[in-house]
Amino acid sequence: MTMIALGGVIGAGLFVGSGVVIKATGPAAILSFLITGLLVVLVMRMLGEMAVALPTGGSFYEYAREAWHDRPAVGELAGFLTGWMYWYFWVIVVALEAVAGANLVRYWLPDMPTWIISLTLLVTLTLTNLISVKSFGEFEFWFSSIKVGAIVVFLFLASLYVLGMWPGASLNVSNLTAHGGFAPHGWVPVLTGAVAATGFYFGAEIVTIAAAETAEPQKAIAKATNSVITRVLVFYVGSVLLVVCLVPWSSPGIATPYVSALNAMGIPAAAQIMNAVVLTAVLSALNSGLYASSRMLFALTKRGDAPKSLAKLTRNGVPVRAILFATLFGYAAVVMSYISPDKVFAFLVDSYGTVAIFVYILIAISQLRLRARLEREAPERLRVKMWAYPYLTYLAIAGMIGIVVAMAFIPDQRSPLLLGVASLGILLLGYVVRQIFRKGAPAAALAEPSTDYTKL
Repeated sequence: MTMIALGGVIGAGLFVGSGVVIKATGPAAILSFLITGLLVVLVMRMLGEMAVALPTGGSFYEYAREAWHDRPAVGELAGFLTGWMYWYFWVIVVALEAVAGANLVRYWLPDMPTWIISLTLLVTLTLTNLISVKSFGEFEFWFSSIKVGAIVVFLFLASLYVLGMWPGASLNVSNLTAHGGFAPHGWVPVLTGAVAATGFYFGAEIVTIAAAETAEPQKAIAKATNSVITRVLVFYVGSVLLVVCLVPWSSPGIATPYVSALNAMGIPAAAQIMNAVVLTAVLSALNSGLYASSRMLFALTKRGDAPKSLAKLTRNGVPVRAILFATLFGYAAVVMSYISPDKVFAFLVDSYGTVAIFVYILIAISQLRLRARLEREAPERLRVKMWAYPYLTYLAIAGMIGIVVAMAFIPDQRSPLLLGVASLGILLLGYVVRQIFRKGAPAAALAEPSTDYTKL
């Protein structure tokens, strides 16, 4: 569980996307990642509290519903939006990573058509997820181990170099203030960078979904969430700090930050090494995307928020139809990346990051309400507690709403914001349709008993 949690955070966004943030922000990108990282740490602590108290396969989808048990209509809407937005985020990730993975493989196989590589990657990892939960866990463990190992080695070697403990090197952090200063474009881009970095951190919450399929979910969740909290800032903020110390933010090499950092240290075959590491990160994200989207879709079927026909399980307990449905959406999105890259695919890419922020906001609101209810009805279940409740929860909500509001005033972020809102509007329309169909269903089929914490 710990490796899955860490692997969920360390994706291609760190290895490649961080260069975009650094280029737009300068060395102050460290603060961008720190701001967003702190918000994610708070959200993970909230999830840890809820997941240990109420381990369930639906995770925060169920928490969103239970948080409004006194107002069922609001709870249904909150659960519907949370579940489908999370599913939407991950099926887009599946498509993005399949395309990104194909481009990385073509570094070694330049004559191979991209669509064939994307198809091969999707089919291979779909089969992995279809076999059993154990096969997903094993693949993700090794993928995550490679990513985490690469970051740890990079942090160690780069620290030696920057501190002057590397052969032929001397203590030198001049790149932090040279080339225009620490924040060469001013402080507004720091917030812009924080907005862009939000999507890079998304993925750690998978552990609260995966833990429901373990022998001891409460123990696994507590351990994994604590691990993420203590290491995520070190991996992200620490590695970005070292990159901007090693590579001038204004140099062309910042487009491939980690390759350039390894080259600056004189590491041979830097491009080959990092291409392999980034490919591993991409495959991990693709694997996680198929898992997370299928499990959330399966949870949606239990409450009537998705067709019951998708709930079919194999003998190994794998929701085969839910996985195949997510895969089909991934295939369609990959096709759109070639047929309509500037319209349909661009819409998907630009909207999914904003949707991730919406999910985090709903998670925080759920924790705020569930904590109050747990303290009244079952305080003994609060084995892991959110720090400084409710003040840090309010601070996290305000910070995330602040990011969304800031997007409206940042030219480069207006389109993602509008498209994210448009996606939310489509889901609201879907909820209206769902309610119309439910009106004709038998009353017994609509009964959804509220959770009795005293009996869990």
